[in-house]
Amino acid sequence: MRTLSVLLLLASIAYAQKPKRPRITGIAHVAFFAADLDKTRAFYKDALGYQEPYDLKNPDGSLSMSFVKINDRQYVELSKEKAPNTDRLNHVSIETDDIVGMRDYLAAKGIKVPAAVGKVRIGNLAFNVTDPDGHTLEFVQYTPDGLTLKAKGKFMGSERISDRMAHFGIIVGNVEASMKFYRDILGFVETWRGARDPKRLDWINVRVPDGDDYIEFMLYETLPEPTKRGSSHHICLFVPDINKSLETMKTRPYTRPLEVRTGINRKHQMNLFDPDGSRVEVMEPFTVDGKPTPSSTAPPPRG
Repeated sequence: MRTLSVLLLLASIAYAQKPKRPRITGIAHVAFFAADLDKTRAFYKDALGYQEPYDLKNPDGSLSMSFVKINDRQYVELSKEKAPNTDRLNHVSIETDDIVGMRDYLAAKGIKVPAAVGKVRIGNLAFNVTDPDGHTLEFVQYTPDGLTLKAKGKFMGSERISDRMAHFGIIVGNVEASMKFYRDILGFVETWRGARDPKRLDWINVRVPDGDDYIEFMLYETLPEPTKRGSSHHICLFVPDINKSLETMKTRPYTRPLEVRTGINRKHQMNLFDPDGSRVEVMEPFTVDGKPTPSSTAPPPRG
């Protein structure tokens, strides 16, 4: 009996010493590569109405990276492409309130992490991991001396097409591996599944464990070529009235066709595209009748 008590005590101590998952509160940013950085900046600034609170320069003084502010905690990061005809998605970033604890937690779960958390050029604390489909996932913690919080309450004009990034979409080739990573390890919560055809699943939405933002898995049996991922790799901006957004876009310097549609999720939406073809989905947060759209029971393409 004494031996059993000792074993139970040791087991409880070992369990208590295991790192717990820190909070994951929302989407921080999505980073895209641009063939022509000035043209892509103009799309976000002139067409979508966003401002650039700060940027980063190369040693020769040329622009290295641009930051487009959506709200005090979310932005789009733009940088010059490293090579033509490549995937436009650079990385995606989610916010935590304990960056060191998150690194330790993931290390304890067997995820490859850097030896230490670093400070990025705009002053925040961050580190990167790679998800099952090879996407770079950044964890970030905003710091008081970082440029993000220094710009709090500024650079958010009334011209913004939206003041919230509700989700980002990434391609997923193996559902099982992605769910193990995002759901089982990171604590994301599945909220909805959608399909164009009852025989094959197209989307899975998973919400951050400590907030309302979510990731949309864009499911594929065979992953598209890097140059054909622009519609799948996307951000979604919530707007209260899609028709008002449509009328606003008609007054902006945007030359592609504009069309409001009702998605499979029964929400009104409109697709916009930057000069490289990366998609910005503008969408109302509610369904057409205010009732939830049932999840699909279709099987995933594979995995």
